[in-house]
Formats: sequence, structure tokens, C-alpha cells
Amino acid sequence: MAIIISGSIAYDYIMDFPDVFKNHILPDQLHILNVSFLVDRMQKGLGGTAGNIAYTIKLLGGEPIMFSTIGKDGMEYFDHWKKMSMLVDHIIQDDKRLTSAAYIVTDKDDNQITAFYPGPADRSSELRLADVKEKPSCVMISPTDKNVMQKHLRESHDNGFVTIFDPGQQIFAFSGEELQQCVEQSNFIIGNDYEIKILSERTGWDTKQLLGEKRTLVVTLGEQGSVIHSSKETIKISAAKPRSVDDPTGAGDAFRAGFFMAYEKGFNLKTCGQFASVAGSFAVESYGTQQHRFTLDEFRGRYQSAYHTDCLF
Repeated sequence: MAIIISGSIAYDYIMDFPDVFKNHILPDQLHILNVSFLVDRMQKGLGGTAGNIAYTIKLLGGEPIMFSTIGKDGMEYFDHWKKMSMLVDHIIQDDKRLTSAAYIVTDKDDNQITAFYPGPADRSSELRLADVKEKPSCVMISPTDKNVMQKHLRESHDNGFVTIFDPGQQIFAFSGEELQQCVEQSNFIIGNDYEIKILSERTGWDTKQLLGEKRTLVVTLGEQGSVIHSSKETIKISAAKPRSVDDPTGAGDAFRAGFFMAYEKGFNLKTCGQFASVAGSFAVESYGTQQHRFTLDEFRGRYQSAYHTDCLF
């Protein structure tokens, strides 16, 4: 079975700021904010939520199906997908606009400031889940154009697919009522602790209400690991230790790939969380969101080292 990922495809421009933002932003002067950060490193990479998640799913031996749009400058990405034998049947190429782009500045404390150009992302609304011949194991609705997210979430729910709502940075685009509807159409909700806090505030729902009777809530905590909530239990997952921390960008997308690849294989929630953590640990070791590499044997070895149990993947 395949995993469908509806989300963005983008070029990432990742920059390192050799200080911390708080030293350059005066809290009492935010009404006239005018700051400039001199970065000491910059790299262009392949990114976007759909691209990043699909990349790690492919490393894990899965078959991701991306629902997304790319711009007229997309040949670099198409060459990349061809080398990885990735399915591109459900990617629209717009011949007028440039591909979506993210400009990400990371400071020494791993805080990030991001500017995102959506490009032709709105055209992904032309894609229909009904056009996929193979029934997916799950459908991930990740950050992209708001209308696209709502459309694909509704289609996935109406078709009875396992549906994952991953609002990410797009959470502020939705009203409280819209977020309630998105939650109600989902089987899984995933986000970092800040995003889930905003989700709770905007919907007016606490953790119990977000879960309802059937949903699972996955909250990532960075180097502190993650917490998985279901109606039956709360599971705390420690973070798998990377060899180095070169760039946190994209670790969350790798986490998602690991979690739902394990879910597709029928593992329990604890094992899914541990798979996710190991996948995320490889991502932070490389500068960029699709630069990490691992073999399945290397993945199994790190899993066993981190959790002192055999990896049955």
C-alpha cells in the first residue's frame, strides 16, 4: 500500500545566523521592527512538506504518492525524483510561476524565522484522491494552500481513509471553527507542542476533546522526544540520539515519515513513535531537509541502540 502526502513542494534557502535573535530584537520596539541578520552560511536545497516526508518514506522502502504542484523551474526536482524512482503522476507543473520557496534563518539556539512564497500551490486543488488507483494505507494532509488542505482532508475522510491532519505553520490560516472541522475529519493529529497549543486555543478544545473517541494526538518536543495521546493511554517517547546536530530543519518531516511507515506496517503506537524519533535523528545530521542518507541496516542499528530492543522493521 502507498502513503499519500498532500503538501508543499519547495526550494529551501537555509541560512545560519551565528548569534541568537533575542540579542537583536528589542521587545519594547516591536511596533517599529526593522532588523537585519548577517548569516554566515547559506544553502539551497529541495524541500516542502510533501517532498521532505516522501523522501524519508522512500529511504525506508515505502511508496509515497505526492499530491502537490511545482513551478516552471522544477526540473532540478524532477531529476531528483527520477534518480529515486519516485512516483510523480500526481504532481502538477505550472509553466507560469516559480516553485514555492522557503527562506529559513536559524540562530545558535535553533530558533527559526521563515518566509514562505507559496508559488503555484493553489493548483493542487485540481488533484483528486479518487484518481489514485491504489487504496492508500493513510493520507497525510500537511501544510500547503489552506483550500487544498481542506479539500483533500474532506476527500480522505469521505472515502474512509486513515486521515492525518498536520496543520504546521498553516494553523493560523484557519478559523477556530474550521480547525474543529479538520480535527473531526481526522484519525491522527500531529504537530509540535507550540502548534498543538495554538490548535487547542483556537478550537477551545483540550486534549481530551481533541482526541474524542477515535483520534490519536502526536506531539513532538524536539530534543525532548515526543508524547503520543490516545483515548486509552499516553506514551512518552525519548529522542534517539544523533551523531551530530547540524541543522534541525526537516527533522519534523522525517519524524512523520518514520511514524506512519511504522503505522503502515502494523506496529503499535510506542513503536511508531520510536521509529519516528530514529528517522528524525538522521535528518538533523545533515544541512538541508533531503540530504540525510541511511540504509535499513543503519536504521535498525540506531533503533536498537536507542531503545535496547530489536528493530523488527
